[in-house]
Amino acid sequence: MTKIIALNGSPRRTWNTAQMVEAAVRGAADAGAECELIHLTDLKYTGCMSCFGCKRLGGKSFGRCALRDDLTEVLEKVLTADGVIIGAPIYFGDVTGMVRNLFERIWVPGLLYSKDGSIAYTKRVKTALIYTMNCPDENFYKDLIGSHKATFERLVGETETLCAVETWQFDDYSKYASTMFDVEARRKRHEEVFPQDLQKAFELGRRMAGSDAE
Repeated sequence: MTKIIALNGSPRRTWNTAQMVEAAVRGAADAGAECELIHLTDLKYTGCMSCFGCKRLGGKSFGRCALRDDLTEVLEKVLTADGVIIGAPIYFGDVTGMVRNLFERIWVPGLLYSKDGSIAYTKRVKTALIYTMNCPDENFYKDLIGSHKATFERLVGETETLCAVETWQFDDYSKYASTMFDVEARRKRHEEVFPQDLQKAFELGRRMAGSDAE
């Protein structure tokens, strides 16, 4: 059975990013995959500490992150799964800190400083990166997303990206300093377009599980 690990990189467990990841999980499960959803906000971990234990020849952590914290078991699940789904909100031009730390802990051990460009990971893991953002056009972050996709494809496996833009941020905009937004237009988009984004995530999940059916 196909094993999918899904990671919600938002500090909120029920809003846009979580809903997109959950939709992808439902799609994968609908196609027969065994799925596990993990909320990164529940874990305590850091980014790469430059210990280089992952590159020490003959070391017990060669090719794997040497740090031991709440992310250790998650990383092993990711690298031995058939697919991984990562949900990442964009804050101030980049993914959340918890997602960036996750990326470092996946990327750094996989990259060997060798002339031939070889990598440490022997298994290819299909990857899906799901982004949510406040801006109206995903092309605003095309370089960032393209860099993430290229790095995952080099080190981890075939990678697909999906974006949801102009997301609904608050339960009641009148309670927050948010006058720059056209609230009714945002509400309309959330009611009409976001369900389509969720359907795209569902279909992505099915593809992750090896099904092209929609």
